[in-house]
Amino acid sequence: MNIHEYQAKELLKRYHIPVPEYFVIEHINDLKDIDLKEAVVKIQVHAGGRGKAGGVKFAKSPKEIREITERLLGMKMVNNQTGPQGVIASKVILSKPIDIHKEYYLGAIIDRSKKQMTLIASTEGGMDIEEVAEKYPEKILTLPILTGGKLRAYQIIAFNKFMGFQADVAKQAAKLVTNLAKAFFELDASILEINPLVLTPANQLIALDAKFAIDDNALFRHPSILEMRDPTQLSEAENAAFENDLSYVSLDGNIGCMVNGAGLAMATMDIIQHEGGKPANFLDVGGSATKERIAFGFEMILSDPHVKGILVNIFGGIVSCKMIAEGIIHVVQERNIRLPIVVRLEGTHVKEGEQLLEKSGLEIIAAVDLLDAAKKIVAQVEEVM
Repeated sequence: MNIHEYQAKELLKRYHIPVPEYFVIEHINDLKDIDLKEAVVKIQVHAGGRGKAGGVKFAKSPKEIREITERLLGMKMVNNQTGPQGVIASKVILSKPIDIHKEYYLGAIIDRSKKQMTLIASTEGGMDIEEVAEKYPEKILTLPILTGGKLRAYQIIAFNKFMGFQADVAKQAAKLVTNLAKAFFELDASILEINPLVLTPANQLIALDAKFAIDDNALFRHPSILEMRDPTQLSEAENAAFENDLSYVSLDGNIGCMVNGAGLAMATMDIIQHEGGKPANFLDVGGSATKERIAFGFEMILSDPHVKGILVNIFGGIVSCKMIAEGIIHVVQERNIRLPIVVRLEGTHVKEGEQLLEKSGLEIIAAVDLLDAAKKIVAQVEEVM
């Protein structure tokens, strides 16, 4: 789950990481209680690239602050991260401008290739870290974060040396990076990013911008973070999925996907893409899918008018393929679905499930494996087009 910049800064403050003073504005009348002569005004959306999209402005007077705030509230931002539907900024934050001597990057992620928490630091702040990695790989330092969110003394020394921090700045940096690693672990983060981390002319380190995402599976441990969820940043389908404990992400393709298991769902989308198709969504109905979840999954897929075909890919471990087949038959009959549907079943009670689909009399196309399923649904959608 993603949260806004101002919410991420709230979390950083809990861990004694310095951030600039800021004010959250939801309505233009909120400005009456704020006394700023000049301000940096930034839209609050769950996407990067706000500056390039015109969502970050510098206001040099109270009059400009009001004019820019009024213009940015309700702004629709569209880029490659938001998709063509874009996202609406229902809030902005105002911050007092800070003099900057140097910008840095500091963040933490889960490195899945190494199966460990990893700290990432760079002397090139204010840029996308992916761009830095491509253009200036020698300017990136990675350090493993130990169990418990700890860093060893030699790692902190290596960090300060790489970043060029000395004397009092090095002491600040040691405390800051230690607290960031601790926050990343204790908050079950999937990403915690400060970009830029700035050094002021007075030699103060400040987290000027912040990004935070938490593992959805850990939200039950963090009710205060769950309360930060902003449904305005998600589509109706994504919000409905969240309320029904499904994992759903809208995409811009035309092949609806229903899969149980996140890894299998990713593989399914990859193979569809490899065969020349375009997935319309990521949908994981879970390892213990029920008839009701299958029906709701179909409803979500069908709510997208761009969907021209549906691929159901189920591996029955805990779940029974027979029950999945019954759920598919029920929803296809009830909704009178005319779109091509390809079903690949494997695992528990797979023969019974396949027999039910075959005897249903419905035009449901069976697949022997995932590659066969992808080929068949891509071919069917091409015929529909």
